Amino acid sequence: MTIGVTSYDIQSPKIPSEFNSFRIVQLSDLHDAKFGERHAGLVKKVKELSPDAIFITGDFIDSNRFELDRSMELVEELESVAPFYYVTGNHEISSNETAQILSRLESRGVHILSNTAVLIEQKGQQIAVGGIDDPLSSRKADDEAVKEFILQAFQGVPDSVYKILLSHRPEQFETYYAQKIDLIFSGHAHGGQIRIPGIGGLVAPGQGWFPGYTEGLHSKKQSQMVISRGIGNSIIPIRLFNQPEIVLVELHHQVE
Repeated sequence: MTIGVTSYDIQSPKIPSEFNSFRIVQLSDLHDAKFGERHAGLVKKVKELSPDAIFITGDFIDSNRFELDRSMELVEELESVAPFYYVTGNHEISSNETAQILSRLESRGVHILSNTAVLIEQKGQQIAVGGIDDPLSSRKADDEAVKEFILQAFQGVPDSVYKILLSHRPEQFETYYAQKIDLIFSGHAHGGQIRIPGIGGLVAPGQGWFPGYTEGLHSKKQSQMVISRGIGNSIIPIRLFNQPEIVLVELHHQVE
C-alpha cells in the first residue's frame, strides 16, 4: 500500500511569528516496516516536504519481530534533513530492548524526549517541544502516569511558551488538555485498522470498538491533537480504507 501525506495548518496566538511556516513531519508506528531499499520511497516523500523537524511518536520498532537495524536505516537516511525528536511507544517498552533502542537513536543525534522538553529557538523566540514515555513504563494507572510525566517534562517552562507534546497514546487527550498542552502529536491507533466509510475506525488499543481518537485533528479549547494513522502494521497486518500516512504540520502565528 502506498503512503499518503496529510497536511495540517496549526494557528495560535502563542506561536511566535518567527515560527511562521515552521514545518514538522510526524512519523509514527513504523513497526519495523520496510519501504524499498533503505526505505527509499518513504525517504523521498519526507525529503520533498522540506521539514524543519521530524517527530517520531513511538512504536519505531515491533516487539514481535524486532528488526532494529531496518528501522535505523530510516533515521540514517534522514538525519541530514532535519533534527529528529523521539518518544517511546508501547512496543519499545514491551520489547525489553529500550536501552539498546535509545542508545542507537542517540548515536545518530536523535533528541530522546523521555519526560523532558527542549526549547527550539528562532530569531530569539522559542517554542517548547516535550515528550513523555509510554505509560507502560510505569506501574501507575495510565492517566496518573501521563499526568506525572507531563508535569516532569515541562517543569520550569513558562505558561506563555507554546507547548508541543509528543505522546504515543491519543486516548489520553483529556489528560493532555487538563495539563494545558497546546499541540499534541500522537499515534498508536493505526487509524482504527479497518475504517468504515462514514463511521470511522473499527477498533483501537486502549479504546476498544469504534474508538473516538484514531486519526486526524482534534480540538478542545486551547488544545489541539494530531493523530497519525501510522506507516506500519503490527499484530493485524491488514488495513482497509486506511492508507498509511506521513503527517505534515505547518505552524502559523495567529493575530488576535
